[in-house]
Amino acid sequence: MMVTLKPLNMLTATEAISEIKGGKITATELMESCIKRIQEIEHKIKAWVYFDKEKALIQSKIVDKKINEGISTGLLNGVPVGVKDIFNTADMPTCMGSPVWDGFTPGNDARAVAYIRWADGVVVGKTVTSEFAVHYPGSTVNPNDYEHTPGTSSSGSAAAVASYMIPLAIGTQTAGSTIRPASYCGIYGFKPSFGLIPRTGMLKTLDTLDHVSFFSRSIDDLHLLLNVLRVKGSNYPYVHKYLDNSSGIKQVNDYPWKVAFVKTPVWCHAEEYAKDSIIDFVSKIDKCDGINLEEIELSEDFNLAHDVHEQIYSKALSYYYKEEYENHIDKISDMFKEMVEKGRRVSYDEYMKGLEKQNLFIHQLDYFFDKNEYDAIITLSTAGDAPRGLYTREKKDSCLIWTLCHVPAINLPVFKSPKGLPFGAQIVARQYRDYNLLNFARYLNRKGIIKLWNEEKVNSGEVLSIH
Repeated sequence: MMVTLKPLNMLTATEAISEIKGGKITATELMESCIKRIQEIEHKIKAWVYFDKEKALIQSKIVDKKINEGISTGLLNGVPVGVKDIFNTADMPTCMGSPVWDGFTPGNDARAVAYIRWADGVVVGKTVTSEFAVHYPGSTVNPNDYEHTPGTSSSGSAAAVASYMIPLAIGTQTAGSTIRPASYCGIYGFKPSFGLIPRTGMLKTLDTLDHVSFFSRSIDDLHLLLNVLRVKGSNYPYVHKYLDNSSGIKQVNDYPWKVAFVKTPVWCHAEEYAKDSIIDFVSKIDKCDGINLEEIELSEDFNLAHDVHEQIYSKALSYYYKEEYENHIDKISDMFKEMVEKGRRVSYDEYMKGLEKQNLFIHQLDYFFDKNEYDAIITLSTAGDAPRGLYTREKKDSCLIWTLCHVPAINLPVFKSPKGLPFGAQIVARQYRDYNLLNFARYLNRKGIIKLWNEEKVNSGEVLSIH
């Protein structure tokens, strides 16, 4: 049946769905192509902690059977999806990057995983995460240079998508665990507004910071997966007001777009080539018809954002991982022990004051957007390209500011460092303006401002070469 000339594992999710619906390919053929890619390159990338090709093919064949019998299929229509190994899966282990939970089978699906299955997505397997989704890395390497880190805890999901094993994967972000690996691996990463995607049945690290997120190789795919995963209906009043009501969503051609370029308090940590890249990118945007751009500084209060984040984060870890620390200390890393011990030194009053400061940041940023009527903020995703070595700590970046403030953020994979490695620009919008942010990204794309860092290699097929 296969007609398309492009290798099927190179298709984006939306491209693949169009081909399947058009009868040009089957879901099984798509899955077989992804399996072939996984078998070719996984031994080098090490993106998967669990993968069962037979289970994947069974799911694909079920979708094809539905299509052949004229039964309506869900939005994902047989598209393969990777799942970060902190989400419960009924038919796969969930080990959370730790030997403490080695072999654990929860017996149920996390809500996000259930939504993927209900939409006829094929849950391919579990992607590598750092220990308890914090700092100590897993085995995954950067697909663009195996000597470099793929980023923090959603590393396996990002690397699997970036290396064309699968078109979509879900992850999480509590600090920078989506935007950072997306930036380092050179793909799109989307952290939606806090609470927009249910967190039932997944690892918990901090109630006020954990976000469900996802990775793709196109903006349209981000939109697709948001539609699959997000909550809907009047039981979620803010979501219902701003996302269910299409009349309140700014469309692609509803310009002018009002945009703020913000260097953020961590600008001093960025590499010079990264600063030059974002300034040049912003200059192109400023010259674009339909965009009004201003360079703005955040209030000095945001200088404390990293300290506040670390305080409440470490305290929450010391609470949620008390049992692992006290009963399995020989199975946890020194890095994680240090975080727990730091959290134990944070008093209850200090923790509560930290949460109060977080709420202050949320309200200040919301006021910043509202008062100035900004549609988006543009800033760097990371301080530069991926550091060499899996255990190297990244330089400070602005990711956790936007996590702390609960706003949607997207990594745009547009920059290439002097070493030829990717890093990204980050766009941010007001909370619950997720579709507005996606449409702003689409506008930049239509204007030719978003040029993928490896576009020439993608067009030539060179990205499929195995190092």
